[in-house]
Amino acid sequence: AASKLEVSMPAVVEVESGGTARIECNFYIPGNDSYTYINWFYIDHRNNRVRLCHITGSEILEENVDYKGRLSVGEDKALSISRVTVLDARTFVCQVGAGSHGEGENRTELRVYKVPEAPEITANPGGISVQSSDIPQIAQCVSRNSFPHPNITWHKNGEKLQPEDKMVKIPTTLTRESSGLYTVSSTLFAHVTREDRNSLYYCTVHYWLRGQIRTVESQRVNVTVFYPAEHVKLQVMPSSALVKEGDDIKLVCEADGNPAPVFSFYKRELENSWQDLTSLADTNSGVLNLHGVNKSSSGLYRCQTLDLDDMRQMEKDVELVVNYIEGIRVKMEPSSPLQEGDSVRLSCDAHSPVALDYQWRDEKGRKVAEGNQLFLSNLTFETSSNFSCKVIAPSVPGLERSKQVAVAVQGKPRIVAISSPLYVRQDEVVNLTCKAIAFPRPSVHWNVNGTAHEYVENQHIASNLTVRVNHDLLRAGAMCRVSNALGVSEKHIQLLDQKTPESKGVIIVAIIVCILVVAVLGSVIYFLHKKGKISCGRAGKQDITKPEARKDKIVVEVKSDKLSEEAGLLQGANGEKRSAAHQVGQSVVHSP
Repeated sequence: AASKLEVSMPAVVEVESGGTARIECNFYIPGNDSYTYINWFYIDHRNNRVRLCHITGSEILEENVDYKGRLSVGEDKALSISRVTVLDARTFVCQVGAGSHGEGENRTELRVYKVPEAPEITANPGGISVQSSDIPQIAQCVSRNSFPHPNITWHKNGEKLQPEDKMVKIPTTLTRESSGLYTVSSTLFAHVTREDRNSLYYCTVHYWLRGQIRTVESQRVNVTVFYPAEHVKLQVMPSSALVKEGDDIKLVCEADGNPAPVFSFYKRELENSWQDLTSLADTNSGVLNLHGVNKSSSGLYRCQTLDLDDMRQMEKDVELVVNYIEGIRVKMEPSSPLQEGDSVRLSCDAHSPVALDYQWRDEKGRKVAEGNQLFLSNLTFETSSNFSCKVIAPSVPGLERSKQVAVAVQGKPRIVAISSPLYVRQDEVVNLTCKAIAFPRPSVHWNVNGTAHEYVENQHIASNLTVRVNHDLLRAGAMCRVSNALGVSEKHIQLLDQKTPESKGVIIVAIIVCILVVAVLGSVIYFLHKKGKISCGRAGKQDITKPEARKDKIVVEVKSDKLSEEAGLLQGANGEKRSAAHQVGQSVVHSP
């Protein structure tokens, strides 16, 4: 057992600013005697003791106005301080007096902490040159309202940066605010390379909390790095292998420097001279636009760059090849005038820097053959047409050209259609048509007077003659005569009077009427016979009740005064003698 008064206290008590600090004071008095008094002190910045309160029995006497309203003593004599501020971070002393046992004391360090706000980082807004002689500023980091003051470190792409002579500097500024909190500012100075154009920088704030070091990181920032170009690239857009006449293309010049240099464009002419095309280009973006290129656009182009920082020049060349088709020629063998029945061979040729395919098409655009030759045999007027040779470059999509050739078959006219025979009426106005085919173009003549209209389509010619029908025209008809330098063709148009077909129609109608009259007459006779009002026979009478006569059949004999005349006519017509009795027709009517 202890033989003297002992006081025990925690060495350190930590509390966050604004919270309540509780400082315990435990003591031992030999014989378990009671204490006489307890005093609480704090040590000021001059290392002097300042009493906070005096405790005797159950009485507590506060003596410090700075802590008025914030102090309290518990039953275990622990001291509690509320609404702690960073100014309360000091050493507190608990002194215990116990009469004859004397007095004893101990002390506790009160540590107050304040977590810093998230650090603010600001990158250099103007950009940094890799050729800078001074160490340039990369960024600045600020940590505010912390206690105690934190430490700041810098990182690039996750790697911690350390101060390095003439390469990296990290000065730090510490400021204590009126509130007692600290603001720490740290600035990073470092040289950069072109690889740092993609680097990410950030700062880390390190602070103390409950006996441990904690950290908080800033956002990542990137700085603009200026560096001269090391490589220049010049290319044709689209690919130069596919450029054809009429295309719009771009020459795009790119340099890997920052900022981009000034671009100039040139085209090589004869004797190694260069034509300046810069006025046609966008010198900032490095693009030269060429519209509707042709064969003469082919050649060597140059892009030249100028770095305004160090006035360094670089250049790059590219060869532009414009694919084309020219000199299309179509040859016809034989070249002499063609006659019907002849044959002809058409040959097509063209010039291009790439391989070519050939097609033949008719005037309607239909493909009739492939290859550079077309053979036509047994020519006719109908074969005459305009054929086109279509030249295609398969390796260059869209590159094609065409040339037409006329295959004209010559010969004397051939009449292919006339309006004959033609049924007409006297004094009627009619159109007579005559259509022929020939080359050279023929002329059409009529042997009668009228108004003629001609129509020409390809090798065909059609003539329409408007005339009034008279007796002479109806009798003789009309003659169409077609002629050219190679011969004459003519055809006769027959005109027929429409009366003849009308008479035939009247006769047919009369026959039909007669048949109907006979049928009606037979019905009447049958009806009268059934009523018994008519007898059969003239010279002798026939008994209608004879068993040989069937009751369902009635034989009617028809006689006429003109019987002899009709018999004579029939005999004369057939060349045979027939009796009048044989000329009598009998009708057998079956009763229902």
